[in-house]
Amino acid sequence: MLVVYVPILKGKAGEFLALGHASVEVQAQLRPVMEIVPDLELRDLLETFCEHAMDNVPDGMVLTVDCGALPPVRVLKGDVGGPVTRVGESLGLRGVAMSPVFRCSDPDDVLGEVAGVAAAHQQGACLRISTAADLGESLPSEDRVRDLLRAVQLAPGEVDLLVDAGPVYSDRTREVLAEETTEALKHLSPWPWRRLCVAAGAFPVNLTGFKRGQATPVVREDARLWAKVVEKWHGPQPDFGDFGVTYPRILPKSRGTPDPNMRYTTAADWQVFVYPRIRQGNDDFFTLSQDLVNSPHWPVAGAATSWGDARLQECAQRRRQKAGGGTEWRAWATSHHLAVVVSQLTATGHPED
Repeated sequence: MLVVYVPILKGKAGEFLALGHASVEVQAQLRPVMEIVPDLELRDLLETFCEHAMDNVPDGMVLTVDCGALPPVRVLKGDVGGPVTRVGESLGLRGVAMSPVFRCSDPDDVLGEVAGVAAAHQQGACLRISTAADLGESLPSEDRVRDLLRAVQLAPGEVDLLVDAGPVYSDRTREVLAEETTEALKHLSPWPWRRLCVAAGAFPVNLTGFKRGQATPVVREDARLWAKVVEKWHGPQPDFGDFGVTYPRILPKSRGTPDPNMRYTTAADWQVFVYPRIRQGNDDFFTLSQDLVNSPHWPVAGAATSWGDARLQECAQRRRQKAGGGTEWRAWATSHHLAVVVSQLTATGHPED
């Protein structure tokens, strides 16, 4: 059975660009979850998110949308309903199919909005359960699960179960989280869910501390955790989820301009390139790209690997007037990551070697 890739992405311009430029082959194996990230600097956060979705979500793709980081209140004076309702209506008008995320901790009014959006879009919903150590959530009782399904007015077969193990950075953490995630799957196995997914994130909080002017490997512990859960779990095959090339939690908006960087995914790890800012503007990224293209980490397929790789080769060959900035670098890195993970899953059934 082919494992589908469920990238949990921040719903920002860079991630949407990567999704929109994914190849048809990659798109066919994706079931993306987009988290709406709070941003007080945007006049209308939800409309900006929906415009990105309209411009970049491929035709026929269902977008699973997580509004959990937003306060469940009216966003603008005079609006009817909270974020889930507003996003559902706006995406519907733009022709983007949506499956809303809900949690055990959601209040009744949010669950009611999930029910309304699910009824309008006819794409079911996604129940997100956390086994992460930093959140300390308990698993729902049978009665609570029944209440949740009743509130969202869906049968289990219309609901995707997403078990999120959160940040994982070491062998010890991986073993503990794998055990707890497997137990969560067992605990929730009485219900015939539409699809299962096990997700985790292993990318560091930020690039502080990385040596400049070289590549530093970061082990993809999230992929190893998924493999450990699959080894322990004897039920239906779960799909693979991760957080792309980002930290799994939503952080406060960073200030300042990032140093030129590239979070470059390989079969077993990320090679993180961070270069000091020496030249004018972001021109040091041209040097970074040249070093990446000439390194052992550059794939055999080269620029054909993904849309992002083609942009990196253009930078390496100085065929771009500008080297981009944070949004472009995140888009190119995410584009490459999506292609690599899908390729690994298609070839081996596992997200990493």
